[in-house]
Amino acid sequence: MVLLFEVPSGYFAAATFMATSCMMAAAFALGAGWGNAKPRLRPILIGLASAGALYLIFFLGAAFIDAYHPFGITSASESSVYSLITGPSNPVLLQVLVLLFDSAGFESFFRGVLQNRLQSRFGIAAAPLVAALDACIHILTLNPVWIGGTFLTDLFWGVTYYYGKGLQGSFVSHIVWDLAIFVVHPFS
Repeated sequence: MVLLFEVPSGYFAAATFMATSCMMAAAFALGAGWGNAKPRLRPILIGLASAGALYLIFFLGAAFIDAYHPFGITSASESSVYSLITGPSNPVLLQVLVLLFDSAGFESFFRGVLQNRLQSRFGIAAAPLVAALDACIHILTLNPVWIGGTFLTDLFWGVTYYYGKGLQGSFVSHIVWDLAIFVVHPFS
């Protein structure tokens, strides 16, 4: 994961597939499972609600950043994040595949392994612990919007995982939010 932020931006999609493959392999090796693959309505609805709320928060956050420029942060800070996925060298199908694979890998590892193991000891408090870990990995970007956004999204997906009782809800939230924020209507 850390290497994702060190490769040239033109290799970000390929590096994402490699990093996500490692996360999925580690999750599988550590026994993370998706449980019953049969779609369940409750976690799917929780995931959709979570993605919608998260999108609204990011919409309001982008408006706040544009209006007040806290700590000198502007919309340009977000553009560097969007361009890694939605750059002109990445066709829409590749963008969707990267986001789909990324969502499955992150949810398998961060929720299916890390949060699942911490949850038995910390309950719902495992969600911010895992979110903080992922945000720390993103410190290498030196982009405060990306670091804060990572913590916030991971926190939402962790809470979604907790209340959805498994990976279906957090995966639905993750992929729907990713598609909305990166492909359908980015805030840049």
